[in-house]
Amino acid sequence: MPARIHWEDLPEDTRQAVEAHTGRVWSAQTVSAGLNSAVAAILTAEVGAVFVKGLHRDHPRRWTQEMEAMIHPHVAHLSPHLLWRVQGEWDVLGFAAVDGRHADYRPGSPDLARVARTTATLGEISCPALPVKVATHRWRTYVDAPQELQWLTGDRLLHTDYNPQNVMMSGGRALLVDWAWPTRGAGWIDPACLILHLMANGHNADSAEAVVHGIPAWQAAPVQGLAVFARVCARMWAGIAGHDPVEWTRRMARVAAEWAAHRARA
Repeated sequence: MPARIHWEDLPEDTRQAVEAHTGRVWSAQTVSAGLNSAVAAILTAEVGAVFVKGLHRDHPRRWTQEMEAMIHPHVAHLSPHLLWRVQGEWDVLGFAAVDGRHADYRPGSPDLARVARTTATLGEISCPALPVKVATHRWRTYVDAPQELQWLTGDRLLHTDYNPQNVMMSGGRALLVDWAWPTRGAGWIDPACLILHLMANGHNADSAEAVVHGIPAWQAAPVQGLAVFARVCARMWAGIAGHDPVEWTRRMARVAAEWAAHRARA
């Protein structure tokens, strides 16, 4: 996770390049949510409110900026509008600021149906011919045998990171933000990724699966494929938690193991 810095810490030439799009910036509020950006702030400027996120051009994860800018035209109806991009010493994306809040994943939340609806809409999108990640390559090190990767094959565009910090509730809709990991694969993978975050926010496996039950891609998911992917997720999160054992990674590792055990019994 890049260390968070403030708008005022950016070089003057970067701030001037941004202000060529926004007009004078009157104030900037750094936001704590999000793991992929060094700069994440809501600017109050002459053009109105703008959300900016960025990384230094030499940062090893600057590819996440490229991914987000590249995929945006294909998901503009499901995400805040990307207004402009500044590339220089810093790579900065400017989005229309969303009047809303992060999704509430807890059992009984009215947000759940809207999040599921957005996930279903995304599942209708064929992955464009772009250099995004591919499910069979992304998770290849976690399967028992190469032939298990066949279950992950597909032509759908996936978000894959359904942390509630990446879902904004605005105007009665759930909007997906932080497209750092767009992936091509089986359409049921996104509902499966959502299940893990639902479980991390108080659901058991049955109630989490009930939230995504009406999503067409989930209804078409093969039982064996789900068992494989659940096992993949358990191994992946165990590795992440072992490398970075903070509270949220340990929680994700725990629920991934629970879901893998549930799917093994299905």
